[in-house]
Order: sequence, then C-alpha cells, then structure tokens
Amino acid sequence: MKIFECGNCSHALYFENGSCEKCGHLAGYHDSSLTILTFDPATSGLISDSNGKAFKYCQNKELGVCNWLIPGDDAHTYCRACALNRTIPDLSDSENFSKWQKLEVAKHRLVYQLAKLGLEILPQESNPEAGLCFDFISRQGDDQLMTGHANGVITILLSEADSVHREQMRKQMSEPYRTLIGHFRHEVGHYYWDRLVATDQNVLFEFRNLFGNDQEDYGQALNNYYQSGAPTDWQQNYISQYASSHAWEDWAETWAHYLHIMDMAETAYYYGISVKPKVREKSLRGAFKFDPYRERDFDKIYKSWAPVSFAINSLNRSMGVPDAYPFVVSQPVISKMKFIHSLMLHQ
Repeated sequence: MKIFECGNCSHALYFENGSCEKCGHLAGYHDSSLTILTFDPATSGLISDSNGKAFKYCQNKELGVCNWLIPGDDAHTYCRACALNRTIPDLSDSENFSKWQKLEVAKHRLVYQLAKLGLEILPQESNPEAGLCFDFISRQGDDQLMTGHANGVITILLSEADSVHREQMRKQMSEPYRTLIGHFRHEVGHYYWDRLVATDQNVLFEFRNLFGNDQEDYGQALNNYYQSGAPTDWQQNYISQYASSHAWEDWAETWAHYLHIMDMAETAYYYGISVKPKVREKSLRGAFKFDPYRERDFDKIYKSWAPVSFAINSLNRSMGVPDAYPFVVSQPVISKMKFIHSLMLHQ
C-alpha cells in the first residue's frame, strides 16, 4: 500500500481514514486516481482541496464501512468496491456488523490492489456471465456453507472475521498463516484463473507446464489431500501444503502470495525501506528504489523483497509475535510467480 497525504496539511493518512487527524479535513479514497482526496468540512458539499472538483461519499459511508468517493454528478450511489457486494449480513445483529466491517476493510484493500495491477473488475450485477460479486454470510447451523469461489461468486463466512475462530481453524488445518486479506486474495485468484488462464489456450498450455493438470478430478484430488496430506517434499515445489492438492489450488495459493509480495513491496518502496545488515551474506541486503507495479522483472522485485521480509520477520521475533511472512519460497514457486507477473504486464 502506498502512503497517502492530506491535501490540506500534508499529514500522513491511512487508506481507511475518513478525516485528517491533524487538521480535521474530511478524507476519502478516489479509486480512479488511486489517491486520497481531502475536503474542508466548513465548505458546503465535498469540494476537493487539490482539484476543486465535487464528490460524494459511497452510500456505505453512512454505515462506517467505506470511505470511497464518487464524482458528484455520478448517478451511482455505491463505489466500485461496494458495488461488488451481492449479499451482506443481517446488520441488526451487532456481532454481524462488526465482522462485516472487518471484511470490508480487507475487500477494499483487495480492490485497490486489483486496480493497481490493471485488472478488469466487473460487477456481476451488470455482467452476469463474467462479473465478480461477494456474499458475506453466516453459516447459521448450515455446515455445508464454506468460504470459496464458484462462477464469479466469492463467499466469505462471517466467522473468518472472528480472530479466535480463525486461529482455531488455522491450527485445525495446520496452517502457518490465516488472515482475511489472505482469504480474499486466494478466492479472487480462482476468479481470475477463469478470466485469464482458462480462456487462452497458449496461457493454459504454459500454466499446465508449471502448475500441473487442471483437468484432474477436483473433488477426488481434495479428498486425497485431506486423507493423505501433502507430499513430504512439498516445500520444494509449492508455497503451501494446500497448494499441492490440485493445480487450481496451487494457482490460487501462488496468486495470493504474489499479491502478498507485491503489496509488501509497494509499502517498502513508499517508505524507502532498505536493509543493510551487518553480516557478510549479500542475499540479506536489499533496497526498494522502484515501484514494483511498474517493474517488469519479477526477479528484481523478489530479490529486493526477500531481505526486507526476513528483516520484518526478525523484528517480529524480537517482540515475541509470529513471523509476518512465515513461508519458504522455492525456485519453482518463484517461476510460478513470474508467470503470474507476466500475465499482469499484459493487462
């Protein structure tokens, strides 16, 4: 994520800020320019400090789950991120509401990144054949409901917003990492596989060379995985144990980690982070002097990111908290990420 600044006083703003904590000007994210705009609260309406144009907030601003902006003369009432919602939970339940707020934070960050990658974001409501939408639901005793993706519909269980439940599931599934943004990135990976890979025979051929046979029976492959687990040498070829279950899951897991790395890399770039440890090992040295979203060479991105990631993990351990990125990235996985990066360069 990039660093945002108040258009009035230049104070640093977080992506989710609805106002500047220093000068009090209202703030909102403008997705067309990928920036935050600010507004004098004493002025009638939302007139941008920077360009003098009129805006309005997304309707979900009233519920405290969105700070995105819409041009003042636009007939739409929901922003591009909120327009993707097909189902939201029963908001009369206070617990549902707080969980939905957390889901929206992760989803808005996802949409920001998809836009940075130049990916087409089509609401399913107006694009029923190729669009994307989200269902945020509670199981309510239905054990058949699961977080997942099917035909452009991404379902996220509200329970995933409960940190205690999420930790229980992480241990049950023997996962080193389980976060809301990770779920969103993984599931949207399935959607973009349908859009970017399945529709292009040349891309599909290259995919199969790297990820394996997508035509293998998916249900049987998952049954085999849950019964027998991952191969003992899974780290040599996969980013996670679950990625070894089927080519589709390998893609979705690798896609999610590619997005993790790109987001961390962009943050490191905007903060000017460099790592120059007092050791002889040169692989632990790295500096971000470039925007990863403008860099064609993924090897360059990875070699700059890896030392920063190692340093962040070391800082976390100093505080007695888990590693921020608790994964080993093998060369075959890097090759898969390079394939994904090459697809992004053509968007």
